[in-house]
Amino acid sequence: MSAQTWSKPVRIAAYLALAVLGVLVGVAGSLVQGAWLPGGLALALLGAAGLFYGSMQATGTQLGVAAPAVGWLAAIVVLSSGRPEGDGMFTAGTGPLIFVLGGMVLAVMCATMSRPRQPGGGPGRLTR
Repeated sequence: MSAQTWSKPVRIAAYLALAVLGVLVGVAGSLVQGAWLPGGLALALLGAAGLFYGSMQATGTQLGVAAPAVGWLAAIVVLSSGRPEGDGMFTAGTGPLIFVLGGMVLAVMCATMSRPRQPGGGPGRLTR
């Protein structure tokens, strides 16, 4: 069952839940990628990829990928801004940069993938 067949309140609730899940994955990924470099970085990017791909499969829409991606990016931006005292979640180096850019690339890749086939739909190509 794809998101197009859901009622409007259910779709809105699903997209909001995916955005909250994106925030949680972004916070967890921020903690893990800095703690266990390079394995933590790979784990954080795999978690983000799983969220984006899973949301695309669950909803079948690009908005289904955009909702968790926006939540993920919002968490990353807030955590990277730091505090007035100078404390910040991200360290200087290539690890955090790879995490941020890699996560954005993963979100774009999942959003532009071919969508799952609709139930009852015909073949993807025109036949002669």
